[in-house]
Order: sequence, then C-alpha cells, then structure tokens
Amino acid sequence: MAQILDPLPSNYKNGIVCCYVNATSKIQVVRISNLPNWHFERVVFPGQRLVFESMPQGVLEVHTGMMASAILSDKIPCITLRIDMELNESGDEDSEKEEDSTSTAEKELVQLKR
Repeated sequence: MAQILDPLPSNYKNGIVCCYVNATSKIQVVRISNLPNWHFERVVFPGQRLVFESMPQGVLEVHTGMMASAILSDKIPCITLRIDMELNESGDEDSEKEEDSTSTAEKELVQLKR
C-alpha cells in the first residue's frame, strides 16, 4: 500500500523529520493541526512506526480509542520526536546502531515521498 507524505508548504523553510511509534495495543489517530495552512493526520496501528515531516513548533496530537470514540491521550512537541539525520562519525558500536536506525528512517522517508 502506498503512503503519501503531506509536504510542508513551500513557505515553511526549516522542516524536521520526526518519528512516532504507537507502543499501545490500540489504533491511534495522530494529527498536527497547529500549523497555519497545513494539516497532517494519519492512522497508526499498534507497533507501527510513523516517519513524517513537520515544523519544529508543530505539536503531534495522539488520539487513542475504539471504533466509535477516541480520546486525546497525548500532545507531543514535534521537536522531541525529531530524527537526527546526520550520521555519527565516532566509529564505536553505538554509533553503528545509530547509523542503522538513521539509514532505516531515511529509507522510510524516501518511501513515503514516492
């Protein structure tokens, strides 16, 4: 199934790449609605990782619930979900793990943009 990334408007210059994981056993709806002229909303299944683009001042609202109802369970500043896209050059094992996760996130972002 193809996923489509909602691009930020061209007047938003300092976008960041973010990652959110649904660590619950329930379906969640996440949205960013505090940025003018742009709205982001996705369904995130249990255990799913969502990679998306936002502005640093964006706030991700997480709505959790059942079929007919959902409650606002969290508001997370997007800056705290930011993925550092620069690779760590220190050469230790931890940096290799960070490079693997960054590479995976970059690949997911590329897939989302297609």
